[in-house]
Amino acid sequence: MAKDYDPRMHSAEHILNQTMVRMFARGRSFSNHLERKKSKCDYHFDRDLTPAEVHEIEARVNQIIQTNAVVRAEFVPREKATQEFDLSRLPDQTGDTVRVITIGDYDACPCIGEHVATTTEIGGFRINSTSWENGVLRIRFKLSDDAASSSKMA
Repeated sequence: MAKDYDPRMHSAEHILNQTMVRMFARGRSFSNHLERKKSKCDYHFDRDLTPAEVHEIEARVNQIIQTNAVVRAEFVPREKATQEFDLSRLPDQTGDTVRVITIGDYDACPCIGEHVATTTEIGGFRINSTSWENGVLRIRFKLSDDAASSSKMA
């Protein structure tokens, strides 16, 4: 893992991705860069987000974080995983089984990264900024130290 890798940020990225899927039905991020202090996710999109949409995304992500959902890893046969998930971003050497991370009943996604045990470990989620260029929506976000401060971050 990278020097500045943070399981909290990685778990937050999963929740952000599922929130984007549920709100806009455009799929998960096709690219991301996750670090301890700040992170970004890129989505195929046709415009920038409105301030109301940014607020709604933050609210939904923080709502899921505050549920204290269990984050667990499950190993699924590759054949079954291929039917349920896009495996194109996984390394080729993942073998005959695929590790799927589930976050409560909110999200399930193949992943090789480290994650928190429960969502309240993530802390508060805040979108710093968004931008759109050439069909790519970039969302930049950060986390606070605890979920209680998420209301202060808004």
